[in-house]
Amino acid sequence: MPVQFLTEEQRTNYGRFIAEPTPADLSRYFYLDDSDRRNIAPKRGEHNRLGFAIQLTSVRYLGRFLDDVRQVPPIVLSTLAQQLDLEETDCIDSYRDQHQRLRHVEEICQNYGYRAFTEPTVGFRLTRWLYAQCWTGTDRPSLLFERATAWLLANKVILPGASLLERFISRLRQRVEKRLWQCISQSLTERQQRRMEDLLRVPEGGRRSQLDQLRIGPTQISGPSLVRALERLSKIKRYGIVIPYAGSIPPNRIASLARFATRAKAGTLNRLPEQRRLATLAAFMHTLEASAQDDALTIADALLHEIFNNAAKADQKARLRSIHDLDSAATLLADACNLLLNSEIPDTEVR
Repeated sequence: MPVQFLTEEQRTNYGRFIAEPTPADLSRYFYLDDSDRRNIAPKRGEHNRLGFAIQLTSVRYLGRFLDDVRQVPPIVLSTLAQQLDLEETDCIDSYRDQHQRLRHVEEICQNYGYRAFTEPTVGFRLTRWLYAQCWTGTDRPSLLFERATAWLLANKVILPGASLLERFISRLRQRVEKRLWQCISQSLTERQQRRMEDLLRVPEGGRRSQLDQLRIGPTQISGPSLVRALERLSKIKRYGIVIPYAGSIPPNRIASLARFATRAKAGTLNRLPEQRRLATLAAFMHTLEASAQDDALTIADALLHEIFNNAAKADQKARLRSIHDLDSAATLLADACNLLLNSEIPDTEVR
């Protein structure tokens, strides 16, 4: 499982100003309320007041404190300077004292409840939340990274380094995957495990493994194709692979393993670790019965539709063939009725 999954662009833009904040962001993150002004007012010098405001609003918006406050966009500087009644923003160049910056960071964390990523409670809560995301879904690592970043921002946790968060997510995903493989593989009996391993073996004189043969579904709509589909379904049922804990495992996780087994070559599956290999094959056989049954029903439905359609066509042809005789009989009946209803012909002469 890869440890580095972020692109270079994602890594560069992480925790930084990518573009100027929108007006909505300015009003949400960069507005200084009365409490903010009370904390800023005691700071000596315009550069310290503006620097403190930049650090406070940046951690709200980015989730991180800035090493160089001159990195903020001009619109942010002007917005904060206007609220602090500062005529010029050039004073920010004097905000270079590292000790002063660290004191401001410590004060902001203490007054506003920001915490470090390394705090035990933060790691526990994030692990529990992210574990549920991994267990119930099959999201990409990059998407989990974005969700974890949003969670840290919402819970006032200072963002760690990108590499640290990458490794955290990778280890957690690997832990969830191992638990999934273990749950499925341990639910199989020894006989079922042997049969799973036999799926990957190529019989003597053959070219394809049993797995490759089972993966091939019907491709035509015909009677022989229906027979082969039913034989395939019967063969799959004889394996009797049912995951006992399938009710407690999210169906999309089982489906994800089954999709991998559907696409991967037998040699690739054979090189997987034992637990993952057994779990993948069991998930495949668990879902294959339903798909094989759907294939057989699809062919049967198409054949029945074709049979009834042919019967309707035959009835229509018979109707067209007999319509001339029906027309002749109707004409004869009309002539007889005209004769019977003709009042000018006496009744004794009708016949």
